[in-house]
Amino acid sequence: MLGDSKLITALLFASLLVLTPFYSVSQQKTKDQLRREKKAKQKRIEEVENILQETASKKKYTLGELQAINQQIRDQQAVIGAVQSEISYLDDEISDTNDVIQSLENDLNKLKKEYGSMIYAAYKSGNGISTLTFLFSSSSFSELRSRMKYMEQYANARKKQAEQIKKVKLTLGAQLEVAEDKREEKNLLLSEELKESSNLATLKSKRSNVLKGLESEESQLRRDLETNKKALATLEKKITEIINAEIAAAKNARNNVNVIVSGSFEKNKKKFSWPVEGFISQKFGRQNHIALKGVVVENDGISIQTKQNEMARAIFDGDVRVVFFVPTMGYSALIKHGEYFTVYGGLKDPVIKAGD
Repeated sequence: MLGDSKLITALLFASLLVLTPFYSVSQQKTKDQLRREKKAKQKRIEEVENILQETASKKKYTLGELQAINQQIRDQQAVIGAVQSEISYLDDEISDTNDVIQSLENDLNKLKKEYGSMIYAAYKSGNGISTLTFLFSSSSFSELRSRMKYMEQYANARKKQAEQIKKVKLTLGAQLEVAEDKREEKNLLLSEELKESSNLATLKSKRSNVLKGLESEESQLRRDLETNKKALATLEKKITEIINAEIAAAKNARNNVNVIVSGSFEKNKKKFSWPVEGFISQKFGRQNHIALKGVVVENDGISIQTKQNEMARAIFDGDVRVVFFVPTMGYSALIKHGEYFTVYGGLKDPVIKAGD
């Protein structure tokens, strides 16, 4: 275990190939995607809170507590971002709906105007006389038939015009309801954004307090950092020795099993599950120390902060080559996957042994 922070370190090494990260960025997210992401982030905030409760149960502030709060802040910012994206999405939908409503209202006014013109034209053409008078005033049978046909077509046109007006009114009413629902939904999202922003402010205030507390422990933090560096150097040396021995042995007795396992490992490198539940407290590579200003640390693996006694798992099928103990860090296990190796450090009580 790494002091208070309860870190599980997974170090990935390859003798021939280097695993590179792959990111897929969607061009446009749907509302459902945004809601799923928001829900997932909110769930992780709760999960990190459980880790934080363990870490913060002690009297003094710790790096583990600061790491957990930082993760909650990142997730909280992502939640707010998702809410804001939903609001933006709704704004676009409301704008589109308003455009449809405006178009329908224009169509309705035009239809009403045309219908009124038809009624007025019918009245003017008849000069107020009745339909029968209009028909029987025909000078011939042919003219009578033409007038009857004209009256029928005119009546049908007026009927269709009235039906069209009715349909447009119904459509317009439905769109007005949609617009109202969207405005209500937006108001709810605005309230949610305000609430989440308040939560973020609380987390930032909490982080500020922890940082102030850690400032008084700077000397101890620097001593812990040096202790961890020595432990990691010991781990690195042990890993290098084991992998070099494995490479030498592979050159002398190369077999098809290694090739098959390596190929399978490589094909699944984008699908690996996490070795333990928790959150990434330290990424791979050089980075600024979380609390010590001006201090840069180098991480050759991925550090995952988790709850006490959380079960760790291998990320892929393989052979356990060695399990060994590193002072202040706990047990480590090296697993071989053909030509690839994964290393799991910070273990408390491994249930595996070499040869498994």
